[in-house]
Amino acid sequence: MSSTRIKYEDLLEFDPITDNQRKAYGLWDEGENLVLAGSAGTGKTFIAMYLALEACLEKSSSYDKVIIMRSIVPVREVGFLPGKLEEKIEVYESPYKMICQELVADKTAYNKLVSSNIIKFETTSFIRGRTFDRAIIIVDEMQNLNFHELDSVMTRAGENTRLILCGDYLQSDFNNDGERNGLAKFLNIIERMKDFSVIQFGWDDIVRSGIVRDYIMTKELMGMR
Repeated sequence: MSSTRIKYEDLLEFDPITDNQRKAYGLWDEGENLVLAGSAGTGKTFIAMYLALEACLEKSSSYDKVIIMRSIVPVREVGFLPGKLEEKIEVYESPYKMICQELVADKTAYNKLVSSNIIKFETTSFIRGRTFDRAIIIVDEMQNLNFHELDSVMTRAGENTRLILCGDYLQSDFNNDGERNGLAKFLNIIERMKDFSVIQFGWDDIVRSGIVRDYIMTKELMGMR
């Protein structure tokens, strides 16, 4: 692909595979904000990126950017990693580069989307005092955000902004029960909001290889995180 700007026509079509994926597509089309929760390997982040980019790249779109937001390290300190701040953050962008490559069949798709200001990668450490308008915000790895961070994300959403939150309760990096319980507190609020739908992905939704599916199922059956 020679063009330096990704267009709607460049986005490949990905149909939902499982019932919960179809549910996510349908609720998004109805205008809902989404919480995609559950097992690893179920395509939560992939679905979020696809739906967000599809909506953002449409010619008549009401959105002009997709904001990928996450906590960049469990301890919320980038000083432990070598290199400059940009280099430290870049490590956490790798999954989204791979997803964009698959969505567009272009190895440089993510960089093109970033350079054209369609995608912005943000960390929860630097959003205080900011407001995001005309945006689709993807909050990834939400299980590694404490209640204060999740609360901050919600209050940053401005005019004409939608949210997709993704995560797996069982994969939290928190050792402190108080911080881990912050997600449950947050979801308790979300489930009572009229414009949010929570979709719980399970083993039937795992789309990765058989050995990955078997490993995840066995690990969860053993009660291991």
